Amino acid sequence: MADHDALLAACTAALTDPEPRLAVRALLEEGLADGALGYATEAPVAGIHVVHNAPDLTILDVVWAPGSRILPHDHRMWAAIAIYDGREQNDFFRRDEGRASGHVVPSGGRELHAGEVLLLGDDVIHEVSNPGSGFTGAIHVYGGDLIGTPRSQWDPQTLEEEPYDFAAVNAAFLPD
Repeated sequence: MADHDALLAACTAALTDPEPRLAVRALLEEGLADGALGYATEAPVAGIHVVHNAPDLTILDVVWAPGSRILPHDHRMWAAIAIYDGREQNDFFRRDEGRASGHVVPSGGRELHAGEVLLLGDDVIHEVSNPGSGFTGAIHVYGGDLIGTPRSQWDPQTLEEEPYDFAAVNAAFLPD
């Protein structure tokens, strides 16, 4: 099982690095390689599990039920995502500069597999899903207060911007 206290200590130390997101990526890659990252409980429990939340750092242990999906959203801070089990599909979007309404348009994607780490910049907008038939587990590290920062989500049908709703997004992680 994962040692979240050790992860928090390592991530906190990484914040003092001149390039904290690169330092976090390196420690997550090391944690994946040596098996230090994994489910916090013996059986996976779907949801967004807050490991730490502070003004300078948020760590989430995200467990995706098979087939779960969350709508397009932003973070407004850098992020490092480490997949320790299963796979995660990221579909990216960019703001449609031709429209003033906050509309976004698709802009590629990437599927992550167990053992991979993805860095995201502070302006990334993505929709994420678990395309597999088993649980997906991932550690998400953010360079700021992800929960307290006002953010946006986009309606999956219209792709129009609206305020982020943490409770609704967390509910999307539960099995249908």
